[in-house]
Amino acid sequence: DLPLFFAITADLFPGLSVPYMDYGSLQVEIENAMVKQGMQVHDKLVTKTIQLFETFNVRFGVMLVGPTLGGKTSNYKTLALALTQLREDNDPDEKFQLTKFTVFNPKSITMGELYGEFNELSQEWSDGLGSKIMRGFQMEESLDYKWTVFDGPVDAIWIENM
Repeated sequence: DLPLFFAITADLFPGLSVPYMDYGSLQVEIENAMVKQGMQVHDKLVTKTIQLFETFNVRFGVMLVGPTLGGKTSNYKTLALALTQLREDNDPDEKFQLTKFTVFNPKSITMGELYGEFNELSQEWSDGLGSKIMRGFQMEESLDYKWTVFDGPVDAIWIENM
């Protein structure tokens, strides 16, 4: 994708060069996190992890899509470990914060259990697991990154309701 992006950018903006970003300390910690998890340091996963970090800098929500055993879970876990380690090492970059995440499979519960539902008999609303987790994270007053991870197969019904 990057060669195509650079070619399109060069066509649209002749003479303009896209600046190279140096992710030195982040890249080192990503590689260390891979080793800590018993994984081999693989350049493509390092690159994908840096791209995930870049995406989190410009997006509120992110969806990792790919085949089973394609590295999606390893990707976000590695990034979380690297960001946490950089913050614990007192890195001056504010983008590196302690990272907490809660993981669940949205296909393992009903839509009401996932998002919440209204009880017709009692006329009460009860929160679902997803909203309880997000509300709990919101109540914490810290700069920590807090991720609610729906780790499972994408289903048209639950993704549409998101």
